[in-house]
Amino acid sequence: MPETTRVVGAQSRKIGGGQRPAAPSTPAPSPQPAAAPRRTGKILAVVLVLLGLAAAVFLLTRPEDSAAAPQEPEPGMTIMVEPRNINLSEGRYLRMGFAIELVAEAEEVPVARATDIAIALFSGRSVEEVNDAARRAELKDELTRLLSQAYDGEVYAVYFTDFVTQ
Repeated sequence: MPETTRVVGAQSRKIGGGQRPAAPSTPAPSPQPAAAPRRTGKILAVVLVLLGLAAAVFLLTRPEDSAAAPQEPEPGMTIMVEPRNINLSEGRYLRMGFAIELVAEAEEVPVARATDIAIALFSGRSVEEVNDAARRAELKDELTRLLSQAYDGEVYAVYFTDFVTQ
């Protein structure tokens, strides 16, 4: 393979052989140099005023931190409901007793209403349904919800104290 030689030209010349055009002797007049800073200043002032208004509206209308997160009620006294026999399907029955834990501010509630709600919820169900752990937990949650509605939110939790099927 033949060896090639590289030739480097003068630094002032560009490839392509052209010469640089000469700089114009008088600079071209710039279009209204004083008007641009005034317009930019006005736009900047309007943007700053709008940002200030938006911040003021946000601060005045945002919900308070204490109002945004409702406080969890604290548990209070517990009321025992005596065990009762509840008729299930197929001639079977459930002996169920439970405790109602009230919220801290609540006074004692009438037990007869709670017993009636529990009987209505569990009556006529099958033994398999009430003995299934997942379904029993759902029924307990439903009983808690129903009692909380009946007692105007004074129920904190419900606990089974007796739960026997036969």
